Amino acid sequence: QVQLVESGGTLVQAGGSLTLSCEASGSFDNINAMSWYRQAPGKQRELVAFTSKMVKANNADSVKGRFTISRDSASNTVYLQMNSLKPEDTGNYYCGAGFSVRPDYWGQGTQVTVSS
Repeated sequence: QVQLVESGGTLVQAGGSLTLSCEASGSFDNINAMSWYRQAPGKQRELVAFTSKMVKANNADSVKGRFTISRDSASNTVYLQMNSLKPEDTGNYYCGAGFSVRPDYWGQGTQVTVSS
């Protein structure tokens, strides 16, 4: 079992920056990938970025050049640095962990709201 706790979501103005954190605990024996997803109201949850044992970092096209995922193995924390935020980045951001990019475990989510 893996427990994930996200933090850092808040209200921010367009063009601003924000860093989300995901603290993981538990057993990581079958965990190869950590990821960030987001879900806007009325829309499906979508992959934002992931890091794995094979791929250090990969981002969705919509956030390329603006968002950066990183991982601190010592503290079992995954970060999502978000720059040049846009109103369309608004949503609930979820941390995921799993054998593949599709998570087996989810956090509770943290809300990011970008005002125009």
